[in-house]
Amino acid sequence: MTIRSVDTIALNLPFEIYGPRPKFAGLDRSMEILLVRVETDSGIVGWGEAFGYGIWPATRAAIHAMVAPLAIGRDERDIGALMNDLNRKLHIVGRTGPLVYALAGLDIALWDIAGKAANQPLHALLGGAHHHKLPCYASLMRYTDPALVAENSARVVERGYGAVKLHELGVEHIQAARNAIGPRIGLMMDVNCPWTIDEALKVAEAVRPYDLMWFEEPIWPPEDFESLAQVRQRSGLKIAAGENTMSPKNFEQMFKAGAVDIAQPSVTKIGGVSAMMEVIGLARKHGVSIAPHCPYFGPGLLASMHITATLAEPTMIEYSFADLGANPLGDAIEVKNGFLDVPTGPGLGRDPDPEILKRFSV
Repeated sequence: MTIRSVDTIALNLPFEIYGPRPKFAGLDRSMEILLVRVETDSGIVGWGEAFGYGIWPATRAAIHAMVAPLAIGRDERDIGALMNDLNRKLHIVGRTGPLVYALAGLDIALWDIAGKAANQPLHALLGGAHHHKLPCYASLMRYTDPALVAENSARVVERGYGAVKLHELGVEHIQAARNAIGPRIGLMMDVNCPWTIDEALKVAEAVRPYDLMWFEEPIWPPEDFESLAQVRQRSGLKIAAGENTMSPKNFEQMFKAGAVDIAQPSVTKIGGVSAMMEVIGLARKHGVSIAPHCPYFGPGLLASMHITATLAEPTMIEYSFADLGANPLGDAIEVKNGFLDVPTGPGLGRDPDPEILKRFSV
């Protein structure tokens, strides 16, 4: 069995976040999904997703110019060997960014194919599911206005979520959210790598009264694990990070530095399912918890759900708080009273809706 084709489909979906659209990497935020479609010579089609918010043209170019030519004609059954070979051949192009995102999309699609060929869900191939429903936390966009933070935090609780993650920088936003959701709902603060050690510690002290579940990515640059470890040791807060950690080896370095309590690998950025499972193994070895970074609405979310289901400990899964005007995966990714149902069909368990692909492809 060999790979016959590797193609991409970019979607731009309508969405509502109950506030102004934030900037992403300096660009107006769109709900963009870069799908990777892989077909074998036996006719099995697998679907992957490559991280693409704002930069999907670069990721798409990496797939078509570098990844696809090396993958077509290869045996898709030995995913580990194939991905190792591609990583080694392409490492000179870069060990993170669009090239690795492209490899992630291919890897996810290959695991989808493997599940379909075996007529088993992905989680069965990864050791089996411990959970069939996953609790979700709502990952809010950055609103800046504390009144909007409070309003949307309350809206999240009304929909049955058990926790809220903010992407705000101010103490007033954390206070507004806590007042809106009450003491029993989980609250997290993700600040996206802005501060020095002293700046991070100052904010950590100010938000301590609001009982955060974790304090996420407080240090710039994100690969400064020694500084992150100091914030962890001195702040008294649980520290989470990992969406910008570029490889399993980098995660191992982060763990050895004692930088985090909670690791957040991102399946569409780290290199796919294969790399995610490697990170999970390293996290277990170092006594670090896992909370996958997965603010997606495509195969990357499905893959994250299957992976999370295999974790022995109950684990919350991230879900972007946005109402889609068009949902490519239908009820397979619909949150019901704060929970997602783990797919049971072969592979990822759901293929993208052809009508949505036709209407919203870029």
